[in-house]
Amino acid sequence: MAGATEPQTAEEAPDLTVAVEAQQAEVPPEIIAQSLAEYLRAYGARIRAGESGVLPVIFGLLAIIVVFEAISPNHVFLAPGNLVNLFQQSAVFMVLAMAEMFALLLGEIDLSVGYVAAVGGVIGVQLVQPQTTHWPWWAAILAALAVCAAIGAVQGTIITRLRVPSFVVTLAGFLIFNGVMLILLLLGPFSGYPSLAGGDANLQVVYNLMWATVDPVLSWIAMAVVVGGLAALFWFGDARRRSSGLVAPPVSLTVIKIGLIAASGIVVVAICNVNRAAVGTLAGVPWVIPIVLAVLGAWTILLERTRYGRYVYAIGGNAEAARRAGINLAGVRTIAFALCSMTAGIGGLLYASYLGGMSNNVQGGQLVLFAVAAAVIGGTSLFGGRGRVIHGVLGGLVIGGIYNGMYLQGLDVQRIFIVTGLVLLAAVTIDALSRRGSGAGAAGPGR
Repeated sequence: MAGATEPQTAEEAPDLTVAVEAQQAEVPPEIIAQSLAEYLRAYGARIRAGESGVLPVIFGLLAIIVVFEAISPNHVFLAPGNLVNLFQQSAVFMVLAMAEMFALLLGEIDLSVGYVAAVGGVIGVQLVQPQTTHWPWWAAILAALAVCAAIGAVQGTIITRLRVPSFVVTLAGFLIFNGVMLILLLLGPFSGYPSLAGGDANLQVVYNLMWATVDPVLSWIAMAVVVGGLAALFWFGDARRRSSGLVAPPVSLTVIKIGLIAASGIVVVAICNVNRAAVGTLAGVPWVIPIVLAVLGAWTILLERTRYGRYVYAIGGNAEAARRAGINLAGVRTIAFALCSMTAGIGGLLYASYLGGMSNNVQGGQLVLFAVAAAVIGGTSLFGGRGRVIHGVLGGLVIGGIYNGMYLQGLDVQRIFIVTGLVLLAAVTIDALSRRGSGAGAAGPGR
């Protein structure tokens, strides 16, 4: 009959298998899987679709461990003392990478975090000086973080309200806060070199952020408490979802996660509790480890378990769609830049502790480049909407591992920069190829 629609041939019919494959690639495996086998199949589908997740950085870490352990003098790379030193060297990179992620998830960038961190470090060190202000350590730390948060809020307001590109605003901030740092260094009677050396209790607390250790027995107790708390959170949270008829990860997957967390905690504490001193005793978990883990836990909960976090991913994935959904783009972005700068302030305080003071030799440009590199190497996308806070920690470990391993070889800083740059280029290439393979897709923390 004229005008009648011809039946579809086999070639013209839609390929429903492709639709299912695409759905598996877009939805996190733990959401659609009802068994461990289904989880593994769904995860495999995501990898085939270009969503490799943290696999590249995990393989990169393994390669760094194998190579540097094989070539390091006397095979000391995996020695307990060097591993603890490696984490302390990486801590500042990790925290700055977690700071930078707040901008990267929005599809923005913050080039000022290096010198904003330095400003926070200088304020903290100057305020605890007994010869001048002699603030209590906790007030000095809060003041430093408050100033950094205010800096981020001002920059975020300029970016969101005046619609000036974040690259330009934060590049200006890079220059401005370099100068501010130099001015702040001269406010005390130290010729620009305030130190954390001395017997004053407030000085010692700030210095011990990086260098103090938890008693070995207390390290085991704290690890057991943390692992037990996380295990209870995962187990009862998933059980509550199942009892409410909601989708929850397979029980076997929950058990595996808890086992991996417990194993990681045991390995870390066991390594740190080995005596690392050539003379005397130096054992226990450095305080910087729980500090970094606290930042990781707080920002993971914020970005993956709150409405604000969902808004950040939505804006980074598609800002126009988020605006039409009623999300306050300006407010979310401004808060993100404030959190970025405040987290950078934590990194700056750790940096001051690591150096034992502050000086005009702070390499803020190098720090911001390492922060961006660590986040991207860890798996965060430069294009926004994809990444997790743990990516900053993993990327920071990669950069710290490269730096530490090449330092053990006696190589100069020029070669360290070259290798780090090549690793960053590889990470960005993988990200671009994965987006091309998955067609960009939806935004989310699993990305």
